[in-house]
Amino acid sequence: MAAAQDTTSRDDVRSGIVAAASQLLRDEGATAVTTRAVAQAAGVQAPTIYRLFGDKDGLIDAVAEHVMATYVSAKAAAVAEGDPVADLRSGWRVHVEFGLANPELYALLGARGRGGPSPATAAGIEVLRTRVRRLAAAGLLRVDEQRALMMIHAAGNGTILALLATSEEKRDAGLSDAMLDAVLSSILVTAPATPDTTMSAVAVTFATVVPDLPGLSDAERALMTEWLNRSLTAPHTP
Repeated sequence: MAAAQDTTSRDDVRSGIVAAASQLLRDEGATAVTTRAVAQAAGVQAPTIYRLFGDKDGLIDAVAEHVMATYVSAKAAAVAEGDPVADLRSGWRVHVEFGLANPELYALLGARGRGGPSPATAAGIEVLRTRVRRLAAAGLLRVDEQRALMMIHAAGNGTILALLATSEEKRDAGLSDAMLDAVLSSILVTAPATPDTTMSAVAVTFATVVPDLPGLSDAERALMTEWLNRSLTAPHTP
């Protein structure tokens, strides 16, 4: 009973700190989210933050998850079963709109000391991975899934940062769609309505079904996947 109460108390304190940090972020911006300021706003001692979050990066991750939780859930729920290209476009627009609406969160995530993405960002990437897998399964990719994923992810973040660096009245309203079109022209087959039978397109599509092929051991599936990846990354001579 006491242990359960201790856990509840710990969770309440943690939630209070995250809420205080989120409020500081909204009201005063990313630079205001310091350990000392958050501790003061939450009514706790600084060591409490380190005990609950490990370090400032851990606190930043928690704040990002708090702010992005509803957004990421909505993205996951919005993965449709229709046209995979239209689905990707829809997800792209929501992502850019969220970034422009939450500039301080992007600044805060950019200030993290560690190289890896925050858990909230990683969750968003997994949603994007699902969308890219649908493109591959439909035979629409000319590059491997990981390359397509990273190109879209990098272009999306770059678009948000570029727009945020420009005053609202001077922003190019068509930049977001133009950037996505540029990426899609590089990763999609030339004529999506017609199945592409080139070696790379066939290899990318086949790679999506390798995990489900019957009668193969895990080692055999891994070897087949390695062969396919090698064929996609090896230099091709005309």
